[in-house]
Amino acid sequence: MKYLNPLKLKTIAATLVAFAFIASAVAPLRAQQPAPGQDKGTSRSKVERKNRAPVSKEVLRVKLRKPVEATLDNGLTVMILEDPRFPVVNMNLTISGAGPIFDPADKPGLANLTAQMLREGTKTRNSRQIAEDVDKLGATLGANSGFGSTAASISASGLSDNFDQWFGLMADMLMNPSFPADEFGKLKQRQKTALMQQRTQPNFLSQERFRRVVYGNHPAAVFSTTPAVLDSLTPEMLATWHRERYVPQNAILAIAGDVKASEVIAKLKTALAGWKRSDYKESLPANPKPVTDAKIYLIDRPNSVQSTITMGNIAIDRRHADYIPVVVMNSIVGGGASARLFLNLREEKGYTYGVYSNFTAVKYSGPWSAGGDVRTEVTEGAMTEFMKELNRIRDEKVPAEELEEQKRSIVASFALSLESATDLLSYSITRKIYGLPDDYWETYPAKVMAVTADDVQRVARQYVNPQTQQIVVVGDAKKIKSILEKFGTVVVFDADGKPQGTGK
Repeated sequence: MKYLNPLKLKTIAATLVAFAFIASAVAPLRAQQPAPGQDKGTSRSKVERKNRAPVSKEVLRVKLRKPVEATLDNGLTVMILEDPRFPVVNMNLTISGAGPIFDPADKPGLANLTAQMLREGTKTRNSRQIAEDVDKLGATLGANSGFGSTAASISASGLSDNFDQWFGLMADMLMNPSFPADEFGKLKQRQKTALMQQRTQPNFLSQERFRRVVYGNHPAAVFSTTPAVLDSLTPEMLATWHRERYVPQNAILAIAGDVKASEVIAKLKTALAGWKRSDYKESLPANPKPVTDAKIYLIDRPNSVQSTITMGNIAIDRRHADYIPVVVMNSIVGGGASARLFLNLREEKGYTYGVYSNFTAVKYSGPWSAGGDVRTEVTEGAMTEFMKELNRIRDEKVPAEELEEQKRSIVASFALSLESATDLLSYSITRKIYGLPDDYWETYPAKVMAVTADDVQRVARQYVNPQTQQIVVVGDAKKIKSILEKFGTVVVFDADGKPQGTGK
């Protein structure tokens, strides 16, 4: 029998205690969330709710604990939120300018693979030694840089009583990666296998085409690498990317947990003294613009029993003044199980297990989109109902009860998150990255509750336009192409992204 590392058990126990504490703290808030009301277009859930706690009409007022902030001599921004309730520390290092948005046009995947290789060897440890050291310490350690991101991220967590040891591993991984050729070869083989598997997944095919369509020539259009690019990449290319892009003046190191800020800052100054700043500054490409002509892109997946539908267009970036009204609008249309799309296509029609909407708002403008998986035989009905809901949010003002319900749901979710030190720290990081006002999160609930039906209709008309929606459907072209043509011009592609003839 394999026994768990005692340090792992201790970490798990501390985490379970934390979850139990948070659950007990937020249970009263959950009980006060209102049940869905009634709107004239879509009947609400048939579930009967009894003994609801009364809902307070007061707007949530909060004073968030602020982290201790410091800037090291090398330009690194440090944010530390002390939380001595549990003997655990969580850490995240965000390095702007090191993400795939900045990949060379002929090398998509360079930033992503650089991040993945950080754990595969340093000047003094090989991949196996790193894994064994992490396990012995009961810690976690990882790095990633997903397609579409402007940054690379390194995360670590562990117990506070051996913080120095596991942080030392993280610092070694950050500053001294060796990018060993043998491990890189193994990673490339795993990536090639993953690429083949991706092409069998309808959600991947849908998102790949959708990003290409809405982002156009913007680097965010790239959703994955290719086998040919993988073959062209070398350890030296990764090392150069790391040396030039992983620089402290563009980074934020966020720490939350059982630490003393003054002590940690002193340790960081010593441990990261060798991480030298440079002159490199992040420079973003021009913002993508919404596509003006509506079109339907059909990815043929023969014999598919369902149609995977995604529709949308470019909307706003995170700094935009419309961000909070769009949050509310999105919550009404498809933000969850009490939203219109879910209640219509799942509860009313039974077309799907679930459909949702969401929007991407980062340093550059991203899309508002809606979609889900529906049975092939109900593709036409589902498309009709999607369009109905997109038109309804634009043409009709949201009823007062529905608007109030969704706004209070957003504020309640925000309130629940305030029990978590890592969530609190993430709010501070967001404020820092996007240059938001110091009181942004303190005033967030009031701003949400101040959104009116007119505001919702205004942003819906601006960012949700059926006349310019870009629609991607993955499914059996023989069965659904003629159906989709009722909704617009259809262009057919195969699973490899190659255009197909119009005779299907």
